[in-house]
Amino acid sequence: MSSVTDQLGQPPATTGIELAISGMTCASCANRIERKLNKVDGVTATVNYATEKAKVSFPGSLTPADLVRVVEEAGYAAELPPAPTTPTAGAQSTDESSPADEHLRELRQRLLVSAALSIPVIVLAMVPALQFRYWQWLSLTLAAPVVVWGAWPFHRAAWVNLRHRTTTMDTLISMGTLAAFGWSLYALFLGTAGMPGMTHPFELTISRGDGAGNIYLEVAAGVTTFILAGRYFEARSKRQAGAALRALLELGSKDVAVLRPGPDGWREERIPTERLMVGDRFVVRPGEKIATDGVVQEGTSAVDVSMLTGESVPVEVGVGDAVTGATVNAGGRLVVQATRVGADTQLAQMARLVEEAQNGKAQMQRLADRISGVFVPIVILIAVGTLVFWLVSGAGGTAAFTAAVSVLIIACPCALGLATPTALMVGTGRGAQLGILIKGPEVLESTRRVDTVVLDKTGTVTTGQMSLRAVRAADGESEEHVLRLAGAVEHASEHPIARAIVAGARERVGDSLPEVSDFASTSGLGVSGVVEGTEVVVGRPAFLTEQDETRRTELDDVARGYEGEGLTVVHVAWRGGVRGILVVGDSVKPTSGRAIAELRGLGLRPVLLTGDNERAARAVAAEVGIEADEVIAEVLPADKVDVVKQLQDQGRVVAMVGDGVNDAAALAQADLGLAMGTGTDVAIEASDLTLVRGDLRSAADAIRLARRTLATIKGNLFWAFAYNVAALPLAAAGLLNPMLAGAAMAFSSVFVVSNSLRLRRFQPLTQH
Repeated sequence: MSSVTDQLGQPPATTGIELAISGMTCASCANRIERKLNKVDGVTATVNYATEKAKVSFPGSLTPADLVRVVEEAGYAAELPPAPTTPTAGAQSTDESSPADEHLRELRQRLLVSAALSIPVIVLAMVPALQFRYWQWLSLTLAAPVVVWGAWPFHRAAWVNLRHRTTTMDTLISMGTLAAFGWSLYALFLGTAGMPGMTHPFELTISRGDGAGNIYLEVAAGVTTFILAGRYFEARSKRQAGAALRALLELGSKDVAVLRPGPDGWREERIPTERLMVGDRFVVRPGEKIATDGVVQEGTSAVDVSMLTGESVPVEVGVGDAVTGATVNAGGRLVVQATRVGADTQLAQMARLVEEAQNGKAQMQRLADRISGVFVPIVILIAVGTLVFWLVSGAGGTAAFTAAVSVLIIACPCALGLATPTALMVGTGRGAQLGILIKGPEVLESTRRVDTVVLDKTGTVTTGQMSLRAVRAADGESEEHVLRLAGAVEHASEHPIARAIVAGARERVGDSLPEVSDFASTSGLGVSGVVEGTEVVVGRPAFLTEQDETRRTELDDVARGYEGEGLTVVHVAWRGGVRGILVVGDSVKPTSGRAIAELRGLGLRPVLLTGDNERAARAVAAEVGIEADEVIAEVLPADKVDVVKQLQDQGRVVAMVGDGVNDAAALAQADLGLAMGTGTDVAIEASDLTLVRGDLRSAADAIRLARRTLATIKGNLFWAFAYNVAALPLAAAGLLNPMLAGAAMAFSSVFVVSNSLRLRRFQPLTQH
């Protein structure tokens, strides 16, 4: 699409790309890469530490390789996105050779070796009774590999940062552990700590003295081990947080039986699913996954759609019904014609929406990133200030050094960097499992303020399909007989009302409807035909002839009552008189009433919006529990957006739930747009939340999940801030041993990630 600037000769519209970033060790790294990319003219970038990805928009004057070069110049590595793959083919699966798993294995190996070497060092330092002659030299022998090899990733990252004149959390860790180790070497070789029989007590707080006889090998080794443990559990938790998306990508079928023409008719050929083309016909046997989106050509079955919608009840499908890739055929054999393949399938679109949401940043996280970006230099200044203060106060070199090291070690911006993305990863992943797709973090912030929910009637509160609501027979006739004859005549018609009557007739009197002959249809009025030797007329009153006025009057009162409820009444006549009436209408979904109650429970005021007449709208509103003064009827499709604007002008914060093309503008105008996944692609594109399931209760579940995720983010940020606010003064005051400071720092990151993982236990109301 060309823009005005294009026409004026300005640079063309930007292109979006997603880069996989490696080498980041804390939120400061992500913040630094983001700043470097955004300094390039025309580039807008967001770097997510938790997902290790950068979402970048760049002008046509640049190439993706230029962006990779910028990241590499910042001291990190970046990879271009792989060639498009098809999730329905089981692509992008998680295997043991993936970089994330390699990183996890390396962390585990370093952690296990470091822990095995560090434990004796810590025990000897903490229990003076075990400090045998020359124990300090054994401690040095055990601690040295931990400080050098175990902490090597921190030293390497700190060196890279130094070369680029910047600092991150690794700078603090490297400085702290090397300082503790260096002081110990000084005390052992140049001080009195290396003397035979030397002992010293383990203290939780800082001791005073010149430090020549004190060693901090347990601090150097213990802090390294604690931080490695924190990084390992953090990495493992991040993998768990993204498990829902990976599981979604792996749901698809790996191969498929395609029907090919042969000399003796159709034959089956087994091919990889990614080779499927639109228009191919393929076989799905009972128990198999449907390979891709398509339409049933042959057979009937029940399809398990729980992976798509979270709904455990199978859906009955037959010829002409649409089916979705990765759902499971639980019944009979089906022949399906592919309508969408690869990245166009519903599963692939779901995965893309979830991943885009996980890569986004909420406003709160941007604030946290800005803070973490300046946090490390401030901590270093605080550590230097602490060292100077203690020295000036006459506390001695040992106390001054120990307090400064504690400040370096206890500070951790990692928890701030993980607060939002981990909660967002788990929340959006859980939503995908339940058929709730959240498009971005800003959506979470919108749900907190919403106080009014506008509900489109047709297809949202109601089924959007005509169905037989009632049958009434004149005196002397049976309802079953009226319905049987009317169903037989209407069976030859394709009108929506006719289909509703036929479906109702088959449900109530059986599938075997009598044959009709001499069928005739008059557009807009009705149909007629001969059934079992009797001419039957079905349609509007004006279409009926030779009516029995007595019976007409008798049924007219009943008909007017139904019409007052906004329903359609069809008259059935034969042998000179009206023998019955059929009532047809759009049925309210069975769960809509409960959904309205749940929305009220969330503090929302439901408003029913429809283009239908006032009587029909009020009847539906009364059935589901919406007040009459909250019904807005007879609204043209183009005017729905104006209704949303009027509510906003009244000070309301509006959420809109809809499913049709005519709802798209209103969904986009609303403060929060929720599209039913059973609706049109235009409506889904315009919304903020997509509800894959057609159940209105999922709207309440979506808002509950979004609010729960937002609350988790706030809780994470509060504790991450509170931890640093409380811990830094304690460390500077000499109230924390550096080793305990390292344990507390590692715990803060693990706490934030573990708190986010609780969202995996979110249960929707639709399953209660």
